[in-house]
Amino acid sequence: MTRIAVIGGTGNLGKAIARRLVKGGHDVNIGSRDAARATACAQEIGAAGGGENAAVAAGQEVVIVAVPHASQAATLAEIRDRVGSAVVVDTTVPLVPPKVMRVQLPAEGSAAMQARAALNPDTRLVTAFHNVAAHRLDHADDVIECDVLCFSDDVEGRNLVVGLCGDMGLRGLSGGALANSAAAEALTSILIYMNKTYGADGAGIRFTGLVSAPPIP
Repeated sequence: MTRIAVIGGTGNLGKAIARRLVKGGHDVNIGSRDAARATACAQEIGAAGGGENAAVAAGQEVVIVAVPHASQAATLAEIRDRVGSAVVVDTTVPLVPPKVMRVQLPAEGSAAMQARAALNPDTRLVTAFHNVAAHRLDHADDVIECDVLCFSDDVEGRNLVVGLCGDMGLRGLSGGALANSAAAEALTSILIYMNKTYGADGAGIRFTGLVSAPPIP
């Protein structure tokens, strides 16, 4: 059992991730700007509890941040001095409405690099969950035909998140260094385009031919 906070846990992606982590047997707390909403969400999915983001982020082993790109900087600033030695997992994709089907990475190169700059230098940062449709993930018993790429310069932290993916019924794969996160972030816009063009309900990606990779759930 891992102590995990999901910041932005009342949103679509955050709630879906939290639901699967609860099912996987982890001690999950929901964070939100609205403590009452966080508590209600926690009760709904069977999480340990809920509260405001900064309070929930403290004392955890893993802190997962699942907020829109427009809220990323403010949210990370809110929790940066509370996360301590926890592995911080940022899920942010830099979509720019209304043209969300067009790749528009920020000047820093990726949302991952923006997160790196926003957090304390010693924070253990991993990025993941960029390419999984939240509405598919929210059905905790459904098989998700999509690999989850995990990126970090902290190999131990990256492998921890790969393992958490397995507990969620997903196949997590190491995608290498944090800088490589740009590829997965860009791919999200392409997947949105695929959904519209080919009538998909949450298109995903799966890597083949990986001899020593974790098994597909």
